[in-house]
Amino acid sequence: MKASTPATGPRLLATRRSLVERLKNWEDQQHWQEFFETYWRLIYGVARQSGLTDAEAQDVVQETVITVAKNITKYERDAGSFKGWLLHITRWRIADQFRKRAPATAQSPTRGGSRETATIERVPDGFDLRTTWDAEWHQHVFQAALLRVKRRVDAKHYQIFDCLVVKQWPAARVADSLSVSLAQVYIVKHRLSAQLKKEVAILEKQH
Repeated sequence: MKASTPATGPRLLATRRSLVERLKNWEDQQHWQEFFETYWRLIYGVARQSGLTDAEAQDVVQETVITVAKNITKYERDAGSFKGWLLHITRWRIADQFRKRAPATAQSPTRGGSRETATIERVPDGFDLRTTWDAEWHQHVFQAALLRVKRRVDAKHYQIFDCLVVKQWPAARVADSLSVSLAQVYIVKHRLSAQLKKEVAILEKQH
């Protein structure tokens, strides 16, 4: 599976507990594709922000998915969040890419040092992977929740909400551009904001 470019990436989907369970079936190509479409952009974005090139970030996506596939049967939700488990795998795949850049004659880790420490230290100074991951994750959840809302509400109402809240147009401009009353603009904002908040809470809980 190859990730498309960020500008034309596939839709973000909400990961459900049932999806993770179904991934344990290697033959279930539909749900593996759903998993890929859900997470590739998140993994790619963090890899790029770590300092990797486009090609290297693409490799991180591929290798992360492969690692998940090989280890999904070992994952137990009670042992930790899926978010944390996926972060751990992504961290190693990013580190692998930086290790490949290192000269073949690079010194081995000092006695007592761990492979993890030696590898992770190749990530550029000042880059906080966990903070970046959390920020990207929240954006990922927000976009997934927004998509859920979009699918469930009237198209015109979503257009109002998108212009007012997402694009941050002034309320008067939204009302004038979409030929609706100012009162309707505020009513739609109130209703859809509540729905969006509910969807975000559901997704955060599931992860």
